[in-house]
Amino acid sequence: MRMLALMGPAFIVGAWQFGPGNLTSAVQAGSRFGYSLIWVIAVSTVLMLVYADMSIRIALVSKGSVVQTIKEHLGSWSGRIAGLGVFAITLMFSVGNAVGSGLGLSLVFGGSPMWWTLACTAVVVGILFARRLYTVIEKLVLVIVAIMAASFVATAIVTRPDWGAAAVGSIVPTVPAGVGLLIVALVGTNFSVNAAFYAGYASRERGLRRDQYRETTLVDTIPGIVAPGVMTALVIMAAAAVLPGVGGEQGATLNQFSAVLTPIAGEAGRTIFSLGFTGAALSAMIANATAGGTLLSDGLGHGNKLSSWKVRSGILGVLGFGALITVLAHGASPVQLIIAAQALTVVIAPILAVLMLILANRSTLMGDLRNTWWQNVLSAIGLIAIAAVCYQLVITSFF
Repeated sequence: MRMLALMGPAFIVGAWQFGPGNLTSAVQAGSRFGYSLIWVIAVSTVLMLVYADMSIRIALVSKGSVVQTIKEHLGSWSGRIAGLGVFAITLMFSVGNAVGSGLGLSLVFGGSPMWWTLACTAVVVGILFARRLYTVIEKLVLVIVAIMAASFVATAIVTRPDWGAAAVGSIVPTVPAGVGLLIVALVGTNFSVNAAFYAGYASRERGLRRDQYRETTLVDTIPGIVAPGVMTALVIMAAAAVLPGVGGEQGATLNQFSAVLTPIAGEAGRTIFSLGFTGAALSAMIANATAGGTLLSDGLGHGNKLSSWKVRSGILGVLGFGALITVLAHGASPVQLIIAAQALTVVIAPILAVLMLILANRSTLMGDLRNTWWQNVLSAIGLIAIAAVCYQLVITSFF
């Protein structure tokens, strides 16, 4: 029970990753390219684990927050850039989360996704402003993640994918022709440097101590980061098994993919999937808005306590932006809007990666928790990977 009590911070980060953008891009990957892009998820999950662990170690040895530590060691300007950068990324994530929450409920109850989005946003605001904020968020997210994990494992079993092809797709890197922004979206959601950056904040908010590092790594960091990666791979496999080539170059729609549970649950299977999709959107909305408000306030020097009205104002700003773009883009393709928004999240990520990498190698700060040589090698690979997808984003968008 003592070990289980350490669970929470990494699952908050994992819930941020495994939102509607992740689900949508995974369905597109499986229906369009089969099992060939599972390797992207495998590599991204390993790199995500490295950066989340690095953020947590920095937080455990710091006197203040991660941004405050950056300001102290690298200059106040760098801390402001980090805070504003994460906030900008959360604005992009908020669009996919908002669109996804409304889309899931509209598949169940009908009606306009836009109105369902506004309703979900109002519910999330109520949750975020409840008393004992972090405790409420953490417990809610843990429950949602557990339910989703069970449902996607069941989905993968029912669809009977080609496990041999999936194994090959997970270890043999290939980049199919025409993949475009999809691979950028997959990396942006599964190797989310900004979510890893927030892991340190979640750990401090939880009150984790230096002597709890190893236990926390085993029961929270590793399972909390690996779980969304496994679930994403299972979604790709299910889509590849059930919807190969459906939707052509655009890929399968979520409405088509919701039929994967009908063999065992009948028409109720569509409802189960759609509610699970909404659950993923709500958990991601909560984690994303919390991170955005916290990092914006801290970057501007106003503190990082969730009870602060300045932090809560930033949280409202993130949620409001997602709802506003959903309203303004009413009538556009929800799936393409989600993928485009997720792809844009990689723009600021290289800066955050560099800042964390510099701090994690400062022996005066880190002591015995300083990066080892193999952690630096993996961190460098992650930095190169995120820079490469930024380059891909620019080339695909403007040339």
